[in-house]
Amino acid sequence: MTRPTLARVGLAFAAGVMLMQLLPRFPPLTWTIAAALLCVAAAWRWRALRLPAALLLGACWAQWHACLILCVPFPDALARAPLMIEGRVDSIPSELGHARRFLFAVDRVELSDEEIPFTGLVRLSWYGDAPPLRVGERWRLPVRLKPRHGLANPGTFDYERWLFEHGVKATGNLRRGEAPARLDAGPGRYGLDRLRQDLANHLALVLAERPARALVQALVIGDRSGFDQEQWEILTRTGTNHLVAISGLHVGLIAGALFILVRWLWSRSARLTMALAAPRAAAVAALIAALGYAALAGFAVSTQRALIMLAVVLAALFWLRTLRPYHALLLALVGVLLVDPGAVLAAGFWLSFGAVAVLLYSLGQRLPRRDLWTRWGHAQWAVAIGLLPLLFLLFGRASLIAPLVNLVAVPIFSLLLLPLVLVSSLLSLLPGFGGVTQWPLQWTASLLGWCLDGLAWIAALPWAAITLPAPAPGVWLLAMAGAILLLAPRGLPGRWLGLLLVMPLFLVRPPTPAEGEAWFTLLDVGLGLAVVVRTQEGTLVYDTGPGFPSGFNTGSTVVAPFLTAQGVRAIERVVISHADRDHAGGLVGLLERIPVAHLSSGEPERLGLPGVVPCRAGEGWDWSGVSFRFLHPEDASLRGNDASCVLRVEAGGRAILLTGDIEARTERRLARALGDALASDILVAGHHGSATSTQPEFLDAVAPSLVLFASGYANQFGFPAAVVRERVSARGIAMLDTGLLGAIDIRIQADGRMQGPRAWREVNQRFWTHRPTGWPTH
Repeated sequence: MTRPTLARVGLAFAAGVMLMQLLPRFPPLTWTIAAALLCVAAAWRWRALRLPAALLLGACWAQWHACLILCVPFPDALARAPLMIEGRVDSIPSELGHARRFLFAVDRVELSDEEIPFTGLVRLSWYGDAPPLRVGERWRLPVRLKPRHGLANPGTFDYERWLFEHGVKATGNLRRGEAPARLDAGPGRYGLDRLRQDLANHLALVLAERPARALVQALVIGDRSGFDQEQWEILTRTGTNHLVAISGLHVGLIAGALFILVRWLWSRSARLTMALAAPRAAAVAALIAALGYAALAGFAVSTQRALIMLAVVLAALFWLRTLRPYHALLLALVGVLLVDPGAVLAAGFWLSFGAVAVLLYSLGQRLPRRDLWTRWGHAQWAVAIGLLPLLFLLFGRASLIAPLVNLVAVPIFSLLLLPLVLVSSLLSLLPGFGGVTQWPLQWTASLLGWCLDGLAWIAALPWAAITLPAPAPGVWLLAMAGAILLLAPRGLPGRWLGLLLVMPLFLVRPPTPAEGEAWFTLLDVGLGLAVVVRTQEGTLVYDTGPGFPSGFNTGSTVVAPFLTAQGVRAIERVVISHADRDHAGGLVGLLERIPVAHLSSGEPERLGLPGVVPCRAGEGWDWSGVSFRFLHPEDASLRGNDASCVLRVEAGGRAILLTGDIEARTERRLARALGDALASDILVAGHHGSATSTQPEFLDAVAPSLVLFASGYANQFGFPAAVVRERVSARGIAMLDTGLLGAIDIRIQADGRMQGPRAWREVNQRFWTHRPTGWPTH
C-alpha cells in the first residue's frame, strides 16, 4: 500500500469511530463484528473494499469500547436500594466543603447479604464528617446508588455523556446505618495517583487559601476541581481556560525545553554523539519528559492526545523519517481513537485537533513571514476564526477578546509562568531550611493571583464574550464553510464571501411563538420545579428549581442555558411559588445570568430580595392573546407550601394549571370555591406528586387530560407517590414524569390545537442516554 492509501485507511477508521457516536442506539454487537469481519476478509481480495472495511473496523471498535460500560449497566430495579459495596478509591477526592466526591472502583455488591452481579466505576458523594480518603484504599461502604442519570433539558450540560466519557456506571452517596470500614490502606495499583494526591495535599498546605492555589494545582497535577464557578467564568470569558488544562501546549513546552537542553548537552560530548546522534537522544529525552508530565497529570484525555501527537513527531525524528504535517495529525488522530474511541465525545478532542488543523490549513501553505509577532498574531487570528463556529456549537458562546488576550498571555505563560510554577513546586518539596524553599512557590502563586486579577478586569468588559442561541445545523455548516473561506490563501477570489456565510450565525434566531400561542416547557430540575411559558409578547418563568450548599443551582445550570438556547435574552416575569429551596434555590443564579423585569412570589419576604411583590388571587395579565391568572393565595397570612402561587395559563381555549406545593386543605378549598373555573387540560401536580397533594376532589374539579410530575429520578421520597399515580390512572388521565422523560414540551396554538407532549429524553436519544424502566420502587 502506498502512503496516501494508508492515510485514507486511517481516515476511514476514524470516520467509523466518529459516525458510531451519532447513533441513537447501537445495533447488536455481534452484527457489527460479523459485518466488520466479512468486509475485512473480502478486502484481502478486493482492494476497493479496504476503505469500507476500515470504516466498519472503526465502528466495531467504538461499539465494543462503549459496551464495556453500557452492556452490563447498574440495574434500574436497584436504584436507591440499601447496598453494601467493596472496592478501591479510584480518584483524588474533591473537597466540596460539605462533602467529599470521588470515583470508586466496585468489585463486590451486596443487598441483604446477597451478592449482586455488578462491577465497575461509580461516582460517590460522602456527606458529613468523612474521614481522610486516599487513592487506592480499599473500603466497604454502605451506599445508595442509581444508574447513570442526569438532568435532560435542551441547551444544557449532558451529565450522562460526561459520566459515560469517564467510564462511570452509577452515581450515589453513602447512607446512614452500617459504618463504613477501611479494609486496606495500601495504594494497590494506584501508586502514581497516590503520589499525585500527596503532591496536591502539599500544594494545599503551602498555598493555604491563596486565590491562585487552584491554578497551581491544575498546572502541576492536572486537577481542576479547585476552581470555583467565578474563576472558571473569568477564564472562559477571556478565552484562557486552555492554559490551565494540561494539554498539547503544556506537554509540548516541557518536551521542547528538554529537547533543546539535552541536544545541546549531548552534542558537547564526542563519545555520546558517536553512540547516538544528539537529535535522536534529545527526542528520547523529550518523550520521557512528556510521559512523566502526562503521568503527573493523571493521563487525562487531553494529555493523552497531546502525548500521542508528540510521540508521532518524535518517532519520525528518531527514525529520520520525513512526515508531512497532515499525516502526523492523522496518525495522532488514529492513535487517540485506538486508545480511547470515546474521546470524540469530549469538546477538547474537537478543539485540540481543530486548532492544529486550522493552523496547518491557514499557515502551512504560505511562505513564512519574517516578523515573529506578525506570524504569532496571524496564528491567533486563524485559531479564533477557525474555531468560532465550533465554540458556538459546543458551548453556545465564544470569547471575542481571546485573540488579543492570548497574543500576550500565551508567550508570558509559556516562557515565564509555567516554568516558574513547575520549578518552584519542585523546590517546595525540599525539606528543611525553615520553609525557605517554599517561598518561591508562594511568590509564584502571588504572581499568578495578580494575573487572575488582570483577567478578571478584562472579563468584566461587556463585549469580552458573546452568547448565541443554539445554531441550526444549516446555519452552523454555512459558518464552517465561511471560516474555511476566510482562512484560505489571499489569492483565492471571493474570500470576502466567507463573511456572508458566517453572518447568519449571529443573525438567525430560533422560531418564536405566534400571536395567541403559548409554548410550555416543564424543565427537568430533579426534585424541584421550573416551568417556562413563552408567548409572542413575553416569557414567564414559574419557579427556578433547587439550589444546594455546594453552590450548584438549576437557575444558572438549567433554566438560564435553556432560555439562552431558545434565544430569550430577557425575562418579563418570574413567579416563585413559595420560598422553599426546591422552588426558589435557583433564583439568584438565574438573576445573575438573565435580566428579569418583574418578580413575584407567595412568600416575598422569605426570598430576601428587593422588589419582590406578592401574588394574589384575582390578579393577572394578558400577553398577545394568552391569559395568566392567579387563583391563590388570597392573603399574606399563609406560610410554607400552602402559600404557593397557583397560576392558570389559558391559550386558544386550552389551559395549564400550575399549583406549586399546595397541599390537601388548599386543594379542597379551591375545588369548593372555584369548581369548574379550575378546569384545565394540563395539570402540573402539586408537591412533585406527594401523597399530600393531588387529592380526588381537586383532581375531579380540574379534570385534566394530562398530569405532569416534576420529580427527580429515583428521588429519596419516592415521588410521585404510588397512591397519586393510582388515583390519576383510575380516572383514565395520562401522566408523564420529568424524572423518567426529562423536559416536557407542549405547544398550544391560537386555534386550540396542541403539539406534543414531547419528552426531551426521547427526542434527543443517544446511545449513552439512560432509558429508565418503569417507576422507581425504592
